[in-house]
Amino acid sequence: MTREQLEQNQIPVYLVAVIGAALGGLLAPQAAAGLGALVTPAIAVLMYAMFLQIPFLQLRQGLANKRFMAALLIANFVLIPLLVWGLTRGLNERPAILIGALLVLLTPCIDYVVVFTHIGKGDARLTLAATPVLLLLQLALLPLYLALIPSGDAAVAISIGPFVEAFLLLIVAPLLLAVLTCAGARHSRLLERWNDGWAWMPVPAMAAVLIVVIGSQIAFVAQQIEQLLPVVPVYLGFMLLAPVVGALTAWAFRLPASTARAVTFSSATRNSLVVLPLALALPEDIRALAAAAVITQTLIELVFELVYIRVIPALVWRSR
Repeated sequence: MTREQLEQNQIPVYLVAVIGAALGGLLAPQAAAGLGALVTPAIAVLMYAMFLQIPFLQLRQGLANKRFMAALLIANFVLIPLLVWGLTRGLNERPAILIGALLVLLTPCIDYVVVFTHIGKGDARLTLAATPVLLLLQLALLPLYLALIPSGDAAVAISIGPFVEAFLLLIVAPLLLAVLTCAGARHSRLLERWNDGWAWMPVPAMAAVLIVVIGSQIAFVAQQIEQLLPVVPVYLGFMLLAPVVGALTAWAFRLPASTARAVTFSSATRNSLVVLPLALALPEDIRALAAAAVITQTLIELVFELVYIRVIPALVWRSR
């Protein structure tokens, strides 16, 4: 199998990983619980593999599309938070799942969104170039959102320490290592071959993350399904409305079809795998249920992504 064939068959690979992890976690919950220790290392490896694919030395060219960047940032950091605020009003009496929902819905995806954008005939190159900006802005704005949106008993004092630790381990370290590797590959044949080998890794790394995350958490999700039911309509509403927000924003900025689809996919796809360690760093009385809320969103989103890759190319500027 070639790397291109592997990338073209990503969705079946992810589905097998999800189904296998879910079955394993439900049938052997005690054994699967041990996978929790692998979540952070697996995500760090995934981020390194993804960062290696980012053309850091060509970012200026990718970010020069000002209309695309404006639409992307307004959709993800102004309009989507307003949508999330409206959708989560009914969760104020359930602080654990509210915080979990806010963590995941307020953070745009920076990894497999590139994959789904490409499959959905969007401009994956622009999406890839914008990932560092999306990442830095969501980390800067997330504490602000979490301070403003919850109210009453749902307001939770969140320690900044675990967020900083997760940021350094999952983002800064892989990012710096990837930048150094990419820069060194221009002068070293050994590093160039290293990069070529890692070009195969995003798909298996993503599958590995899905296995350890879902396998380690699915049993708890099943046990707490009654408590998690109130958040399901919120996620379904988001998955239906967020693409509309993205498409309308792209339309307002008069973006061409492939670029508009990139904004649409980014608006609808969330950063669940990266924020899971943040959920696990919450106060002890809410962390488990908040993490389960994040996993629930992941399971729902993966199903909807299979719909998006068919519907978005058909509806977003098909007539053009």
